[in-house]
Amino acid sequence: MKTIGVIREYKQPADLRTPLTPNDCLDLIKRFPGIKIIVQASPFRCFSDDEYRKIGIEVREDVSEADILLGVKEVPYNQLIADKTYLFFSHTIKKQAVNKKMLREILRKNITLIDYETLVWQGGHRIIGFGRFAGIVGAHYAFLMWGLRNKNFSILPANKCKNMDAMYAQYEGLQLPPMKIVLCGDGRVAHGAMEFFKRLKIHHITPEQFLETEYDHPVYVQLRSEDYYAHKDGRGWDKSDFYKHAENYRSTFSPYYRSADVMINAVYWHSKLEPFFTLEEMKNNDFRIKIISDISCDVPGPVPSTVRSTTIAEPFYGFNPFINKETAPFEGQHIDVQAVGNLPCELPIDASIEFGNQLVKNILPYLLLADTDDIIKNATIATAGALTERFSYLTDYVE
Repeated sequence: MKTIGVIREYKQPADLRTPLTPNDCLDLIKRFPGIKIIVQASPFRCFSDDEYRKIGIEVREDVSEADILLGVKEVPYNQLIADKTYLFFSHTIKKQAVNKKMLREILRKNITLIDYETLVWQGGHRIIGFGRFAGIVGAHYAFLMWGLRNKNFSILPANKCKNMDAMYAQYEGLQLPPMKIVLCGDGRVAHGAMEFFKRLKIHHITPEQFLETEYDHPVYVQLRSEDYYAHKDGRGWDKSDFYKHAENYRSTFSPYYRSADVMINAVYWHSKLEPFFTLEEMKNNDFRIKIISDISCDVPGPVPSTVRSTTIAEPFYGFNPFINKETAPFEGQHIDVQAVGNLPCELPIDASIEFGNQLVKNILPYLLLADTDDIIKNATIATAGALTERFSYLTDYVE
């Protein structure tokens, strides 16, 4: 039977998440008798080394004994161990320049790389990810920003709370003022935001109600692509054509920026798409949005005010569209933005528990037993010193 190693995260600022919690390790041992698990020592993991030791899991610095190494984020190229199988978010499939050297080293060291992002069911839906927590934390930030901007209530960011329950507990007895929130997206991230709204009993309304009615309490509308994009020649909406030929569609978002106080961006965006609105439109008197929680955080992307990603330590900045420059947050009438690129890190315990549960139940059986549905095969970017056929388009990226 295989030996699995849980590696330390190397990203800075420190990522506190883990792919396997102590309970996940116990579950894995029960499901696959004979399997061995070792955990690399970490001073900052959200579950301490002693929590693993207490349940009989060996914690050590050297994990080169392991056949399979599990992480969360990219592994520095100089920490990669040759001839191993790695699972982590590699952030290479879009040819991200920052990880080119890492992928080259993976090929040079005959490493098998399986990327969590490319693990999909036969229907194409992602199996595993942290998107739900990005949505929850991103929606929470929208309210936190409202309080800071308008100085009518004060709540802590998620990273200052013990866990998700403690984050939600801040809203007990809190009288939220009227605000109209437009949420864009229909994936895991957007549904995480909707889960947050449901927990707070924020009223979900239709696009028609959002555009036609003012309310004396917080409300939100969820928009899908067909709600704010239309074919340039006037033909009817065709979802398949939209994803194949996005350049033929134009943004019809303007009625919503005239009606919304807050925008939450949770879309999957690519460069062929028009932005939601332009910088010139942001200068208009009828541009009502003053708070933008950009969970997707594409730079450049569909939101002109997202000029950079931010950090958990300093999540906010102001944006002045008239001079197209960043300003101090929560001052004057400028637009306030949060664009933290690693939002799930703010709830590391909750996010790790859900992620590890998915990994043990839905991924590792295919890896440890039989890959009957080619789940692992289709998610493997590199093996035996070469890119797999599915990811051969990365050849020019690594040459």
